[in-house]
Amino acid sequence: MNTLARTAILLLALLVIACKPRREVVRTDREIPPRSPEKLLEKLVAQNVGGIRYYSAKAEVDIEGPDGHKGFKATLRSVQDSAAWISITPALGIEVARVLLTMDTLKVMDKINDHFWVGDTAAARTRFGLQPSLDLFQKALFGLPIGLDPDEKYKADREEGQYVLTSKEKKRFRRAAEDLAPEDTLPNDRDMNENRLERTLRKAGKKDAVVYRYWIEPDSFLVTRVLITDLARDQQADVRYIHRTDVNGHALPDHISLSLSDTSKQVGGTFRLDRIGIDGPLQLNFRIPEKFTPME
Repeated sequence: MNTLARTAILLLALLVIACKPRREVVRTDREIPPRSPEKLLEKLVAQNVGGIRYYSAKAEVDIEGPDGHKGFKATLRSVQDSAAWISITPALGIEVARVLLTMDTLKVMDKINDHFWVGDTAAARTRFGLQPSLDLFQKALFGLPIGLDPDEKYKADREEGQYVLTSKEKKRFRRAAEDLAPEDTLPNDRDMNENRLERTLRKAGKKDAVVYRYWIEPDSFLVTRVLITDLARDQQADVRYIHRTDVNGHALPDHISLSLSDTSKQVGGTFRLDRIGIDGPLQLNFRIPEKFTPME
């Protein structure tokens, strides 16, 4: 399988109308007043893009992984709760791969080797090692708090001039999640010893122990970062909304970084988005030529 086609799937496992100047997500050490988790949750829930059905953009993508660095351009088109379409073009401008993701299926065309793959997202995980999620991808494009559950209990903190909202799993799970990402541990937290951490991870394997952390800009209450820790599988996804730009009154990200890691590998990518549009309808053409053969 062509590496660019494989990379396109990675984009999904995660992520013009005239645009105003960029709004940079500012991180400061200034003092901010305490906020209750209920108030922060209310602010996050209020951030919705219910009026946006269509999304299109041009992207410059840089990927760092076990196979080294890859850089390419992509065209993104998305219809909310329906499908996402990606066309991959390297420097020469010739399309080499195309991907279509729906709520439950994935289609891939490798246009260099004349191969294709079609299957559900569970089969995609078996085939490619990653399970793409339309919901996650679309929320990342819109800069939303991925995985936020309005009915969940959360803990509120302040860190480096931002609010941090953490899903209120049992305390030992939350502590373990912080120990897996030590650079994010709050200063007044005590590290778990290795034996206790190991026992906690074993217990996490017996339940769906996923911890979500959200960094929130204190003026706009927009999310700047989402860290998802799956303790049962020892995996993390780290999504950072580095810049936002105004598109018809919506503050949408135009610079996103994404990191996926487990016990054996880590893959990171940055997406610089341009010519963002929210008009439709959009064409999501995906016709597999007769000469194409299934990927082995």
